[in-house]
This record gives sequence, C-alpha cells and structure tokens, in this order.
Amino acid sequence: MEKEIIVKLHKNFDDRAHMEKGVEFWYARELQVLLGYDKWSNFEKVIDKAKIACETVGQVIHNHFADVGKMVDIGSGAKKEVADIILTRYACYLIAQNGDSRKDAIAFAMTYFAVQTRKQEILEKRLAIWERVQAREKLTASEKQLSGLIFERGVDGQGFARIRNRGDVQLFGGYGTQEMKKRLGVPEKRPLADFLPSVTIKAKDLATEITNLNVKKDETIRGEMPISLEHVKNNRNMRDMLEKSGIRPEQLPAEEDIKKLERKIKSEDKKLPKNVKKLNGKN
Repeated sequence: MEKEIIVKLHKNFDDRAHMEKGVEFWYARELQVLLGYDKWSNFEKVIDKAKIACETVGQVIHNHFADVGKMVDIGSGAKKEVADIILTRYACYLIAQNGDSRKDAIAFAMTYFAVQTRKQEILEKRLAIWERVQAREKLTASEKQLSGLIFERGVDGQGFARIRNRGDVQLFGGYGTQEMKKRLGVPEKRPLADFLPSVTIKAKDLATEITNLNVKKDETIRGEMPISLEHVKNNRNMRDMLEKSGIRPEQLPAEEDIKKLERKIKSEDKKLPKNVKKLNGKN
C-alpha cells in the first residue's frame, strides 16, 4: 500500500473517531463509508459476523456494539431517524477482520484498529500495575505511622508485629500473617503485602488508617491489647465489607512481586520521551 494512501486513510479514521467521557468510539454509518461499503445492508452482514466473533471470545456484545438512533437530512430541511451503532475500537477491529480484505481500507483498518486495541491493553495493564504500586506505598506509609503511634503508647516492634498479625487474622478469615505467606508462597523474608492484589492491599490500608485515626484521637487507647482490639475491629469490618461483595481475601491468588513491577515501571519510564513522563506525573 502506497504511503500517500496510508497517510490519507490514517487521517480519515482519526477524524471519524469520537470521544465521550474518556471513551473513544466510532459510528457504524461513518465506518461503513470509511471501509468502502456502498450499501448499509451489506455492511450490516459484516457487523453481524463481527458480533458473533465478539461473543465467541467471551466478550459481551453490547459492551462493544451499542444500538442508537441518528437523525439525518433527507432534503428540503427534513430529517428522519435511522438506525446506527456505536462501536468501540475492539468492535471496529472485529468488523475489519470480517470485511473484504481486498479493499485497501479494510486492510488498513485491520492494522489500525489492532494497534489501537493493543495500545489500550498496554495502557490498562500499566495503569493496573501503577495502581497496585501506589496502594502498596500508601499501606507502607500507614503502617509506618501506626508503628510510630504505638511506640509512643508503650508498644515495641515485636508488639507491632503481633498487632498487625491479629489484624490479618480477622481480614483473612482466621489466617495470620505467616500462614498467609505460606498459603500464597511468599518468601520468608518478604512482606506479605508485596504479593497481595490491589483490593486486599487497599483493605489493609484502610483498616490501618482507621486504627491510626482512632488511636490518635483517643489518649486512653494505650498498650498492646487495647490497640490490638481497635485494629482487630477495623480489619473485621473490612472483611465484612468485602464479603458482602463476594470477596474472601484468603482465597485470592498471589500476584506478581511488587518489587519486580516497580523495577519494570522504572525501566519502561527510562525509554519514554520526556513529554510522556510528564503525563505520568514525573518531571
């Protein structure tokens, strides 16, 4: 395919992209023209094949193909409503896959939407990693604050470990810190939280934050057992909340070592242009 054609098609597809609430989409009627289909009825057949492909791979069709009505001009200032479909980039990719590959526009679209879909997958994966790393850093800060607070209230480092373990027993349905490390295959010298999923890290953090708040505002909470009772209560509340959503923290599998993810992010950041780094909040 000649470079001029590629440049023109790229511009055409970019120009027809719409954005609403951060979600990029295309209208099927506009995509029909971009892909070189004269008749809507013929293009509908391609869309139907794409929907079948979508369902076959376990995706929910209406998450990618949303039926809408659209007003169009029919001359003399009159308008009528016609059926249209809002398409995600993944839906567009499936349509291109099921179109006539002999058409230049179809051949281009297969690559265009595949690349766009892959970029989205990479972005979503990176954001999930970043979210987990941030949650872990926040838990570290909360636990450091708790350690300082309980030291002021007459509890040493070993007492802090026991308090945290009692909280874990409540959060993990009877499993203490060491038992959960064995259950998840966490190396002996590594923190349990480095291998927990984001939802569990956040639950631990919120329980710790509440313990910090209540200990700070109540001078009568002193010594290991009173602080333990406060921390146990807060972790039990977190578990109750998770259970209402069908989540049992001890049943969730271990996730990749967070230290490896941090190294991966730093390595990737070194390869990014400076303007991209700024988008990630870096100078």
